[in-house]
This record gives sequence, C-alpha cells and structure tokens, in this order.
Amino acid sequence: MSGDPRWPGWVYGTGAEPDPRVSFANERTLLAWLRTSLALIAGGVALDALDLPMSDALQRPLALLLVLLALLCAVASWFRWARAERAMRRGTPLPSSPMSAVLVAGVVVCGALLLVATR
Repeated sequence: MSGDPRWPGWVYGTGAEPDPRVSFANERTLLAWLRTSLALIAGGVALDALDLPMSDALQRPLALLLVLLALLCAVASWFRWARAERAMRRGTPLPSSPMSAVLVAGVVVCGALLLVATR
C-alpha cells in the first residue's frame, strides 16, 4: 500500500495487510513488554526508596540497573513489534530478538546481588 498515512512508514509502507488477529496479537505482546517495563521501573523506584539492610553504594546502582533495564525493554519492545509487523506484512519469518536474554540476565544479576547484599 503505497502512500499509507500510518506511522511508521517503513512498517506499513510494505507488503500486504495481514490478518487483523495476528496484528492484534503482536500488539498485545508489545503491551506485555511495556507492562514489564513499568514493573521494572516500579521495582527500581521501590528499591531506591526503601531502607534496606544494605549499603547505599549497592542499593542505588541496583535501582538504576532496574530502571535502565526498563528503558531498554520499552525501546526494544517497540522495535520488536515493528520488525514483527513488517515481517508479517512481507510474509517472511518472524525475526528473533536478544531482548529476552538481556532482560533475564539483568533481573538475575539484580536478584542475586540483592540476595547476597541483604544477608
């Protein structure tokens, strides 16, 4: 569909319109990642606000790590949505994303440091 007014053009300006159910499923996945981002932000804020039995030298960087993971997750989720939508429109295989592995690694590191630091 050339001249499609929807944004972003590099997604909607190519291929054929996919089944709306598939596009809505892709959008729900985006929203799930955004909810995860919000939860990570809330965790980072809570970690910074609470008076935990750990040094501030560790508590503040852990809170910052959670917030940075949240920002990365939000941005990466949008690009994941766009790449998947474009692939569906073109009829090509869905692209993979390393975001899950990065998020899992970051949360595991934060959790492990919290366990060790609060003992």
